[in-house]
Amino acid sequence: MASISSYVVRDVLGLDADATCREAAELMSGRHIGAVAVKQGGRIVGLITERDLVTRILSRGLDCQTPILEAMRRDVPVVGPDLNEVECATLMKKHETRHLLVGDEGAASGLISMRDVMQMMLSDKQYLIEQMQSYIQGY
Repeated sequence: MASISSYVVRDVLGLDADATCREAAELMSGRHIGAVAVKQGGRIVGLITERDLVTRILSRGLDCQTPILEAMRRDVPVVGPDLNEVECATLMKKHETRHLLVGDEGAASGLISMRDVMQMMLSDKQYLIEQMQSYIQGY
């Protein structure tokens, strides 16, 4: 299995922690993404996702002007780029998230989503199918 390093999004979109939930929603909607990094002092300190906006803001009747710092997830693991797709999927399930932060020594510098992990799994399966077809056909 290959590592996730080639699937990691390194140009992570982020907002300062004092940005509003509305700003986060507008950014996600405009870019067709499901998560935005939350930054403080230039460092990624968490993630705000579509699900967070629904479960932590809208469902509680909170205002869209609430800072994302109050709605973000701080418990998203930071994983190394050497993990494979199965390890990522396992962590996502364990932490009930569709995104993982990627970095070195606990400092996040990238992001991988469940969509990326699924694409890796499909690519691996397609490669295996092609190899088996070549073997069966005698090439």
